[in-house]
Amino acid sequence: MVTIGNLQLPDFPLLLAPMEDVSDPPFRAVCKDNGADLMYTEFISSEGLIRDAIKSRRKLDIFDYERPVGIQIFGGDEESLSLAAKIVDVTNPDLLDINFGCPVKKVAMKGAGAGVLKDIDLMVRLTDAVVKSSKLPVTVKTRLGWDDNTRNIEEVAERLQDVGIKALAIHGRTRTQMYKGEADWTLIGKVKNNPRIKIPIFGNGDIDSPEKALEYQNRYGVDGIMIGRAAIGYPWIFNEIKHFAKTGTHLAPPTVEERVAVCKKHLQKSVEWKGPIVGIFEMRRHYANYLKGLPNIKEFRGKLVTLTTEPEINEVLDAVTSYYTGFEFPKTEIELINYHEKCPID
Repeated sequence: MVTIGNLQLPDFPLLLAPMEDVSDPPFRAVCKDNGADLMYTEFISSEGLIRDAIKSRRKLDIFDYERPVGIQIFGGDEESLSLAAKIVDVTNPDLLDINFGCPVKKVAMKGAGAGVLKDIDLMVRLTDAVVKSSKLPVTVKTRLGWDDNTRNIEEVAERLQDVGIKALAIHGRTRTQMYKGEADWTLIGKVKNNPRIKIPIFGNGDIDSPEKALEYQNRYGVDGIMIGRAAIGYPWIFNEIKHFAKTGTHLAPPTVEERVAVCKKHLQKSVEWKGPIVGIFEMRRHYANYLKGLPNIKEFRGKLVTLTTEPEINEVLDAVTSYYTGFEFPKTEIELINYHEKCPID
């Protein structure tokens, strides 16, 4: 088993990455149903928590059916992060994660997220402050470095372990790469195989198939894999990876009925958590992803993004099921959604 503090996970756990405006409770619910072993909230501004910003506070919502679940915070000030850590403790998640990986300009250029990669001493001080302020296991998610000239993740891993973090997730790109090019896992493998490193190391970046997940597990020896963009509109990826690792065979692609059922649950949870107006509006961006691959779906999709009540939307989704009954999805590679974190500071 993989251990993070007092939290025990199965061998080679699959983690749902924290994604701003994506990894909310409704999305986490369908990922949990489909095999995610550990999930994280959207990242939360430490400054927002301290000044009681509504959006930041709302991101603290976690539910028992999600567990184990971690709350992720970000910031560039020791005192603010310490206070935020104490606020998070009260909500009783399973762990507390620090975001040192968000590459978006309005975060990184203000000395938070991946911006901290330019000052490793500061990163260590910030992490130390959180560890000392929280009773929870503290973990970190970060990148290889700021740019190709400062790929310092090996030093970062050792120093953060020394101040008490219990696990490290590494995205295989630098900050300047944003999400361009291919993720480089070679340094992730070096961190994992460093004899000084005793904490679990999770790899992140471009995992879009069961084959790649198993290949990277064997090649780099990571303790688990964190999956982000590939799960958007396709939460089945978690169980597909587990099945392939266990049997060497592929699960059949989810049927129309299965896709619609998950889409309906996502909608239901969205309305329950956000209310009927916001819940329905924010769900509109998900329909295209769930129904991708269905021929001539444009008319149905057009209705789904204009209707304003849950019963009306469910009626259209039922019509999709009826219309495409018997349709067999070809086995194709998962297309990584062109996702860019907004990283708002609230």
